[in-house]
Amino acid sequence: MQLNEQNILSALRAVQDPDLHKNIVELNFVQNLKIEGTKVSFDLKLTTPACPIRDRFKDQCITIVKSLGATEVEVTLTSSQGRVGDDNSAAKAPQNSHIGEVAHVVAVASGKGGVGKSTVTANLAMALSLSGARVGILDADIYGPSMGLMFGIDKAPEVFEDNTIAPVEAKGGISIVSMCMFADSDKATIWRGPMVSQMIQHFIHHVRWGKLDYLLVDFPPGTGDIQLTLTQNCPMAGAVVVTTPQQVALADCQKGIAMFDNVGVPVIGIVENMSYFICDECGKHHNIFPAGGGQKIAEKWGVPLIGKVPMEPAVADCGDCGTPAVLRYPNSESAKVFMDAAEKMVRTLSVFESEGDGVLKNFNYDFEQLPVEEV
Repeated sequence: MQLNEQNILSALRAVQDPDLHKNIVELNFVQNLKIEGTKVSFDLKLTTPACPIRDRFKDQCITIVKSLGATEVEVTLTSSQGRVGDDNSAAKAPQNSHIGEVAHVVAVASGKGGVGKSTVTANLAMALSLSGARVGILDADIYGPSMGLMFGIDKAPEVFEDNTIAPVEAKGGISIVSMCMFADSDKATIWRGPMVSQMIQHFIHHVRWGKLDYLLVDFPPGTGDIQLTLTQNCPMAGAVVVTTPQQVALADCQKGIAMFDNVGVPVIGIVENMSYFICDECGKHHNIFPAGGGQKIAEKWGVPLIGKVPMEPAVADCGDCGTPAVLRYPNSESAKVFMDAAEKMVRTLSVFESEGDGVLKNFNYDFEQLPVEEV
């Protein structure tokens, strides 16, 4: 068969994206195709640098093109993601906002405190970073910030003359901004709602995030004023809701899902933390709490359960020692669950972006105009 562009593109249609259910040529992934004798080179522009099947795509492309007669095939993996400031973004950021270079903003939330939401945020972020993505974390829990402890951060971010902030680069190259970097850890932040909302907006728009593939927002627990401020001012691509198997946590988890449903933010999935206990002596799994709660909530709301994180004595102190379990104990069961959950999150966001499910076309949500009983 003659080695030309038409034949190569026709053959590459055999490579299918399992999530988008289209081939890579139809998705316009194949770009800058060059043919020099029997040498072929092209870019494979994927939806995200953290694409979990990028190597499979590359291997399939090389095999197919070589079967056409090419002696050398060079495939360069790149990514092209819509930015939150683009025309198809969920919400329009102000012109002076620095969030415009962030591709996907993802909320990590829970209906109540104490379910390990910050632990999930830290480990999802680390999993994404280890997969090759540029990642940031916005710790939006003003009253109880914990990302400084989670990553062992002991310095404050740089503040510029225009009152913008440079995030602190933590382990794994993750950019982080948290209230704990500005406040005395021994003192309580005693602020009224308007002050907190103002600080949240400052964190969203006046932090120099730079080009990020994913910005994870660690929501404070609950479904109140701060949560509405975040969803109103920050263009969310999706949300991950964290729960534990306990009935009281599951009840509040439903409220968290309902909140995102009400404001038009698609729920990527549920992470059930403290799902079961792994004995460090015998290695057996023990259900400390009633099992199956997270799955029931997922089925009720039609969203996937993307991870069941165990309790492991060996990794229990990771949050206190300043290194997420994914990095400190990469072979642990917990780390494997987080890596798998991050992969599912990436693939779901790609589907949202392709189908438009995660795009709020006319986002103009004003919580002050809601009926009193809904505020």
